[in-house]
Amino acid sequence: MSGCWHCGSPLPAAAPSARVAGVDHAVCCHGCRAVAEWIGDLGLADYYRLRTASATPAPDLGDASRSAAALARPELARHIVRRLVDGRSEAIVLVDGVRCAACCWLIERTLGLVPGVAEVGVNASARRARIVYDERVVSLSAVADALARVGYRALPLDRAALDDARRRETRDAQKRLAVAGFGAMQAMMYASALWFGAFDDAGVVTRDLFRWLTLLVATPVVFYSAGPFFAGAVRLLAARRLGMDVPVALAVALIYAGSVVEVVTGGPDVWFESVSMFVLFLLSGRYLEMRARHRAGELSDALARLTPVFADRVEADGSLVRIGAIELKPGDRVVVADGQAVPADGVLDGETCRIDESWLSGESAPVPKRRDDTVRAGTHVIGAPATVRVTRVGGDTAVAALVALTERAAATRPRLALEGDRAAAALVARVLLLAVLTALGWSLVDPARAFSATVAVLVVACPCAFALAAPAAVTRTLAVLARRGVLVVKPDALEPLATATCVVFDKTGTLTEPRIAIDRTRMLRESDRDEAVAIAAALAQGSRHALARAFALQRSSALPATTERESIAGRGIGGVIDGRRYRLGRADFALPWERAPAELDDAVVLADDDGAIAAFAIDESLRPGARAVVDALARDGVKLAIASGDAKAKVERAAAALGIDTWAARQSPADKLASLGEMRAAGERIVVVGDGVNDAPMLAAADVAVAVGSAADVAQAASDIVVTGSLGTLADARALAQRMLKILRQNRRWALAYNLAAVPLAALGFVPPWLAALGMSASSIAVVLNALRVGASEDVAAPTVAEAELRRAHA
Repeated sequence: MSGCWHCGSPLPAAAPSARVAGVDHAVCCHGCRAVAEWIGDLGLADYYRLRTASATPAPDLGDASRSAAALARPELARHIVRRLVDGRSEAIVLVDGVRCAACCWLIERTLGLVPGVAEVGVNASARRARIVYDERVVSLSAVADALARVGYRALPLDRAALDDARRRETRDAQKRLAVAGFGAMQAMMYASALWFGAFDDAGVVTRDLFRWLTLLVATPVVFYSAGPFFAGAVRLLAARRLGMDVPVALAVALIYAGSVVEVVTGGPDVWFESVSMFVLFLLSGRYLEMRARHRAGELSDALARLTPVFADRVEADGSLVRIGAIELKPGDRVVVADGQAVPADGVLDGETCRIDESWLSGESAPVPKRRDDTVRAGTHVIGAPATVRVTRVGGDTAVAALVALTERAAATRPRLALEGDRAAAALVARVLLLAVLTALGWSLVDPARAFSATVAVLVVACPCAFALAAPAAVTRTLAVLARRGVLVVKPDALEPLATATCVVFDKTGTLTEPRIAIDRTRMLRESDRDEAVAIAAALAQGSRHALARAFALQRSSALPATTERESIAGRGIGGVIDGRRYRLGRADFALPWERAPAELDDAVVLADDDGAIAAFAIDESLRPGARAVVDALARDGVKLAIASGDAKAKVERAAAALGIDTWAARQSPADKLASLGEMRAAGERIVVVGDGVNDAPMLAAADVAVAVGSAADVAQAASDIVVTGSLGTLADARALAQRMLKILRQNRRWALAYNLAAVPLAALGFVPPWLAALGMSASSIAVVLNALRVGASEDVAAPTVAEAELRRAHA
């Protein structure tokens, strides 16, 4: 071996050896020996069989330990780690050293052996890893140490790293495409001259010279441009699997080798132009697929760029100090200049300001904010500087939550794509069998035509189009929906969304937006109305429920401090203010020791241990887009229902306003689950749309769970889809999902029809290899272009995150 068995680096004179699976292998250094033997000790030696590129040299132990120590720093860890609602933690890190799919395999299995690590997903193209772990069992620095032991470094995901892997992949694809294009053009030029007899009078020597020239221009196409196909085929065969790279690599190798033999022996036929065109067309199709995949990933990158690098922190003496945004911690006060982005989630510490929240809600007009109103990281201050008191930083911010959702979707392989891979593998087996039968048949009939007919079968029957059908359509749909403010957390939700027969809505905060009706609010004892509103707003502070936001909009003074908070899903919230315990919510929650009068049934009651203080009357207006989504779903024949914990009169009014006949009021989470079970028993395929904590159980039990953008974290965690803009985009999402399935069926029918028509012709010798290459590649490109029709002719309802970033950059 001329290089290190682990990393491929040159070997020193006295090279150490690593013993893996009972075999000694020469390595370049003791670091690579330690890594290789550690991989073997973990039982993961198959990595060396599966990989298609050498690993990076083993990291310096000092660098690895420093990287792990950096991740343990609290000010950095809180910007990487996000706490999940189930008590676990989630971190998204850049993994230095990822080369191929085998690296992903090794990382996932290595970390899977670490106690406390629950989930690992690695995105090879972006070199990112999503790790879900239990901090009570293992720390992030310990996870980084485990990665370093097998040759990878975990690094914080910074802005500079976002585009590096994608840029390298694009540049590599463009170089391979350029070499293939130049080689194919030259090969076709020389081949055309030979075909049309331009050198018939010049003799055999001139003809052979042009054949050698064609060999010269085709060789870089085969050995460089077609390199990914050979690497993919080797990896698949090493893993004892079949995929579309196998017949592609076999066809390219056979055509090239056969042509070289013909040139050397002076045979009648060469096919260098065929192999060059074959590689060019196939690379063109894969380039289009890569671009579609990259566009789908631009959302999370744009989200990650929303948070500024620096922040102006207010010191104890009132001075401003510019610090890195990662150094912020809850309780800090920062000043955000006009037009600048808010560096962390917080509350307004000044009197008033206006905030551009277009990335979060799709609302293009700036939103007015008052003291103690919530502001989100990545939103922009408009008009005048604002002072913000930080409440959440890093991984706990709203923008980090959306990044995590999009990364989770990117790491998930949709069931439709997996089915396509399995079907393609079965087709590959049939193609190889058919190629063998073709070779045997022509060997008996006309041996001179056996080679060209066999190659034509391998090329024309390659199931590239069939394998691309699902990922191309799904990737395009995810990208279009993300631009419209619909984040598909679980891509498998698209199919049941398209075929759903029933949609169940929560009411408050989903279909309606509540507001306090001050003119109908009653004070139930001698107390100041503003003080009662302030107490209610203080109890509701921090809650993302729509009623809590309604109270926050009404208070006119600073909020008192609240301790010992409690929250009962669907019933109310409580806490201690100035030594007194208060409860806010339904009458039976606020006044548990007495039977509440009927007139309080549809009110929100504030009470303390001495009894009721105030009964807040709640008015409601339909949420923007609610009427549109209900009408669109009804026209589509979908059954509609409302399941709400609110009073009967309010639910009835909302149902009547929206034209929904089926509704239920005063539903507890258990009641909602029971109703869902009855619908499913009746054969319904159910979509549940909600935004509150009390909706989470029903969201988790639905066929498709949809959370609105303002939804509580627990509701988003239980959801398959998150709508960050207008509720009306849910109907667009269903229409796009239906169109995706239609185009997917078209693509598969086209691929199948093409194979059924072309394969017999190729087997019978009517299709030369160059025409087979053209047909197969054209079918793959047609599939990708057809998938790009998803959403191509429809208007985007809300500005995209990436578009908003570009607008601000140009402004």
